[in-house]
Amino acid sequence: MTRGGNGRFRWAQFTMRRMADRGAESMTQAQRDALAAQLAELEGPKRAEIVQAIATARAFGDLSENFEYHAAKNEQGLLERRIAILRHRVENAVVVESAAEGVVGVGSIVEVEDESGGRFEVEISSVGGGVSTESPLGSALVGARVGDAVQVEAPKGAWTARVVSVRSD
Repeated sequence: MTRGGNGRFRWAQFTMRRMADRGAESMTQAQRDALAAQLAELEGPKRAEIVQAIATARAFGDLSENFEYHAAKNEQGLLERRIAILRHRVENAVVVESAAEGVVGVGSIVEVEDESGGRFEVEISSVGGGVSTESPLGSALVGARVGDAVQVEAPKGAWTARVVSVRSD
């Protein structure tokens, strides 16, 4: 990316092209609703808070040496980027039904046992905090049933995971 007056604009164009390439995301209705609520919070109160911080910082005087103003403008840019990402995700969400009982699907919470007997729990989710359906573990688990052993093709090598339990929240 180039620096200069239009560098931010070019970066924004690049970022929007990358988001457009991502396409649709599978998620449950509850996950979509959570994203929409987060978007509403950012577009409403958070955006108003940043605008107020910029106005307050402007009142301090000379903008060229005004740290508060530059920090608030930077925060505004980060907020607007987050809003754009969330809006894109909500608009391109594909709502899927919960998987059948005992079958791993989007929104499932899965207890997994690795080859050494270690157990851990993951949520299959394209909405932060979980394992994406596009990740090596997520793609291996989707469609599996309790008791199934699946091969996980991870970047550091393949390993076997066994589905111990599946539940939906």
